[in-house]
Amino acid sequence: MLLGEYKHSLDIKGRIAIPAKFRAKLSAGAIITRGLDHSLFVFDVKEWERLAEKLVALPLAQANARAFARLMLAGASDVNFDNQGRILIPDYLREYAGLKKEAVVAGLYNRIEIWDAEVWKQYKAKTESDSDEIAEKLGELGI
Repeated sequence: MLLGEYKHSLDIKGRIAIPAKFRAKLSAGAIITRGLDHSLFVFDVKEWERLAEKLVALPLAQANARAFARLMLAGASDVNFDNQGRILIPDYLREYAGLKKEAVVAGLYNRIEIWDAEVWKQYKAKTESDSDEIAEKLGELGI
């Protein structure tokens, strides 16, 4: 399981340290791609393969399906850890996520999300203030 929230700095080359407890889950390899809400998603290889299979099975005739598959698949890149547990985030992904110096690495069970720290702070504040409404909507879905 990937759980927790950690603040890290990006270095001048665009590398960010991934928490040691996350690296163990990603030791067989990892994929980074565009996420939602202008975050980045990092998946272990097995989880990525499950998602990619679902994405390529989406109907080609639906524009939204094609767009989402392109967002996720064309933006994907293998990541490797250096000796200090850092990954290099490609320029196009740093730009997509608006990553500056400070970033948040958040574990969300089966994936990691990487956010610009200020964007994460704003997103989290809004989500926390809307938590009752969100909970009610999820209750309607049986959660």
